[in-house]
Amino acid sequence: MSFQSLGLSEALLKAISKKGYTTPSPIQEKAIPPVLEGHDVLASAQTGTGKTAGFTLPLLHILSENPKEKYRPIRALILTPTRELAAQVYANVREYSEFLNLRSAVIFGGVNQKPQVATLRQGIDVLVATPGRLLDLQNQGLLSLKRVEIFVLDEADRMLDMGFLRDIERVIKSMPEKRQNLMFSATFSKDIKKLAHGILNHPVQVEATPENTAVEAITQKVYRVAKGLKTPLIIKLISDGNWKQVLVFARTKHGSNKLCEKLDKAGISAAAIHGNKSQGARTKALAGFKSGRIRVLVATDIAARGLDIPLLPHVINFEIPNIPEDYVHRIGRTGRAGANGVALSLVSADETTFLRDIEKLIGNKLPVEVLEGFEPDPNASTQPIKQGQGRQNRNSRPSSNKSGNSSKSSNKSSNSRRPKRNTDRRK
Repeated sequence: MSFQSLGLSEALLKAISKKGYTTPSPIQEKAIPPVLEGHDVLASAQTGTGKTAGFTLPLLHILSENPKEKYRPIRALILTPTRELAAQVYANVREYSEFLNLRSAVIFGGVNQKPQVATLRQGIDVLVATPGRLLDLQNQGLLSLKRVEIFVLDEADRMLDMGFLRDIERVIKSMPEKRQNLMFSATFSKDIKKLAHGILNHPVQVEATPENTAVEAITQKVYRVAKGLKTPLIIKLISDGNWKQVLVFARTKHGSNKLCEKLDKAGISAAAIHGNKSQGARTKALAGFKSGRIRVLVATDIAARGLDIPLLPHVINFEIPNIPEDYVHRIGRTGRAGANGVALSLVSADETTFLRDIEKLIGNKLPVEVLEGFEPDPNASTQPIKQGQGRQNRNSRPSSNKSGNSSKSSNKSSNSRRPKRNTDRRK
């Protein structure tokens, strides 16, 4: 199948051709037609499958068919969980609309709002936003969602993980009841299906890959290792393999910084990206990683969500996630667009339970290797680590705590029910 056969306009086909694409990916092939027909769509697509174009292309086609040039209200809203993802989606919107008479903008926290407001006042057709900044500007009377025709909820599963449910509900109430809704998620969990039921009207459901499965192009391996030997092991793997571009996942912000320092001391250029880093520092680190100036990018889960790094060859789980679905998201950074990738996980004794949960989710037993000199500690406890035991703990983190640490006050339970509007600014 070709993009021409999907029914997209000549202007969009020209933009697609300019980017060098000739054949739609499975999710694009399945999602674009029902969106063009005006249906609500619930799509399951893993990272790296081309899902952004799956909603961006038909959205732009629909808007361009009925232009409103004189006064440009916000006609399409794309809501994303993180500012990095928002920036990348916006870049795609700009590229695909190059030959269309449509205006777009992106807004997110962590930066001065004045330039964003100035752009909004000029009138735009498509707005890409994170929940916190969107609601802030709306509360200030600086934008209106009363004319939205198409609403896209991107990475809906991560939205729920980050505690954005209340904000999503507030955004929905600000838009017209009559609109087209598109929801994209890496997984179809019970929570996602419940959310979809409240937003979508008789949706067409499409899936690009089997539910909760890892990308087949990725070679996966587990290294059993003593907890205290993880850093020397990762240095050995990167050095011996002469790997030039490695994305490493750490569990905490402090751990990310500490690992970066040790990698730098070993002569391996590294940078961290997490919620305590400013937007400028995160952008600089990502740019350095993509250009090859930085060999290793160490990231926390939420900070790395939505990162678009073409042809990334290696992903290392310095610490495996306690939520199995996050493993799928992590390794999905590599093996993109048909390219091969390698995903390695360094597993200590206290992560054994997490490893079993991951293997149960993906339906595969991961191959295990032990390197001489880096053997696991036979006396180490196999009890899971206490920090961040499950999804509930992550959702209950109060966004108002600027230090990024969980609150120990009696208000913890009430914070878990409070709208977490600042999450996108922190992460």
